[in-house]
Amino acid sequence: MDTFKRLKDFYWPYKKYFYWSILTLILVSAITVVYPMVLQFTIDEIIIKGEYPLVPYVAIGFIVLMGIKGAATYCHQYFGDLFGISSVFQLRESLYEKLQFLPFSYYDNAKTGDLMSRLTADVEGFRFFLSFGFSQLINFVLIIAFSLSVMFFYSIPLAIITLFMMPFLAIVVYKFDKEVHPAFRGIRKSMANLNTKVQENISGINTVKSLSREDFEINKFDHSNEDYKSQFLHTSHIWARYFPIMELIGNLSVVLLLAYGGYLVINGDLTAGELVAFFSLVWYIMGPIMNLGFIMNTFSQSKASGERLLEVLDEPLELDGEEDLDSGFTRLKGEVTFEHVTHRYKNEKKDALKDVTFTVKQGHTIGLIGATGSGKTSITQLLSRFYTPESGSILIDGKPLEKYSLNTLRKNIGTVLQESFLFSSTIRDNISYGNPDADMDDIVDAAKRAQAHDFIMELPDGYDTILGERGLGLSGGQKQRISIARAILIDPAILILDDATSAVDMETEFKIQRALKEVMDDRTTFIIAHRISSLKHADEILVLHEGEVIERGTHDELIQKEYGNYRRIYDIQYQDRHKVFQNNGQGV
Repeated sequence: MDTFKRLKDFYWPYKKYFYWSILTLILVSAITVVYPMVLQFTIDEIIIKGEYPLVPYVAIGFIVLMGIKGAATYCHQYFGDLFGISSVFQLRESLYEKLQFLPFSYYDNAKTGDLMSRLTADVEGFRFFLSFGFSQLINFVLIIAFSLSVMFFYSIPLAIITLFMMPFLAIVVYKFDKEVHPAFRGIRKSMANLNTKVQENISGINTVKSLSREDFEINKFDHSNEDYKSQFLHTSHIWARYFPIMELIGNLSVVLLLAYGGYLVINGDLTAGELVAFFSLVWYIMGPIMNLGFIMNTFSQSKASGERLLEVLDEPLELDGEEDLDSGFTRLKGEVTFEHVTHRYKNEKKDALKDVTFTVKQGHTIGLIGATGSGKTSITQLLSRFYTPESGSILIDGKPLEKYSLNTLRKNIGTVLQESFLFSSTIRDNISYGNPDADMDDIVDAAKRAQAHDFIMELPDGYDTILGERGLGLSGGQKQRISIARAILIDPAILILDDATSAVDMETEFKIQRALKEVMDDRTTFIIAHRISSLKHADEILVLHEGEVIERGTHDELIQKEYGNYRRIYDIQYQDRHKVFQNNGQGV
């Protein structure tokens, strides 16, 4: 029950619905137990004694009881559902909010399909027990308590004989729960893995089709689907082993009842009506006991779901800065300093950055170049506090990053990532995503600076054109320019262009760079690029290799180093152009 205790804050505020559900359930259970008593009265007092004029009154009484029970059942189910739905509404909200504020390091190993499964199937599994399973468990207790009270009232010896098999049933139920809970947790994990496979396949369907890997993907899905099937069959096997035992114990109780009860009737110690009532009451007990396996089933599923939900809720959030969060937005100047910064990602064996030190003055532009994995993106991710360095310090305007709130820090940093992500919304909404209060003139101005306005106006609905998932319908270059416009619109003090022009042609790249020169004025800019043409105008260029700064200087200074890494990259990228110039010279 520890899982339910830890999730109490989500469902206990709605306890009034739960109380109303239980109160009406008590009424339903009480009326249910009254039926056998009415039956006993009908047999002993009316049929045997021949008091047939009382039959209409008994019939009317039955109808009244059924009407009351029907109304109480409606209220019980309504308030039970209201309790469960209200509880998981807040739970789902909290889970989604938690996902928004979990650190980047959490998503390094998280799987989208698994998170989606927790937010949907696991939340629904927990809700089902709150709405239905928990009330069924209480109903089990109430029916047995009421039934046993009546049974002991009729005949204490017969009640004791009937209950002789109950301890054996309790042992079977306990063992069943011990086995079925891990089994249902396995089902939840398998379902999450299955969702992940489907999500990855749909997201990467272009790659699958372009490489003709449909059969491979089908085979991979078959393995996951087979695992899900095996997990379910294993659970069904547990159910198949224990349910017949529960049923056998219930039937043995009935046999004992009929044998000893018949003996009591023959000896005159029990009336025929009381035996019939006893028989009905035993089945009222046996029914919930037979159903106890199903109740334990829902309990085990909800417990497994709750544990998976707590895994997300228990994850530590990003540590915010020390700045007063109520102080409002603070505009930064943008001077950036790295002092002996070293960083290693979780589960990695090598440092991503090693003793990196540099300073970027306000309004200056710094270029970062190097091979893949050299640490370029790590610098900008640490600057945005997506991660915290292992050692060293990072300062903005002479103040450590930890002193700023995340809200202030990230609203002062505009980022255009290498892989542009656009939402399934209008182009207008995508550009204004970071600044939702921007007016249309500002949105258009940002799009013009990013060289996006012309192609947007060629679309059927212009800025109101609704994009498909991840910007489906636009080319890579068009998506990149909308991302640049989005970064421009927040008017950041620091602008990060992480290979931002990698998806555009040379002519468009030149246009964007020309437009960005105006944007970069009085704005500290980090340019990560593989093309020297994208960063040769930077005030300083850092050349990185395996996390270390191995060269630094302006473009003109670095190409003078005949055997330097930067010069080698320059020669590789411009050798074809040099050959063209040489051939033209020979032909003159």
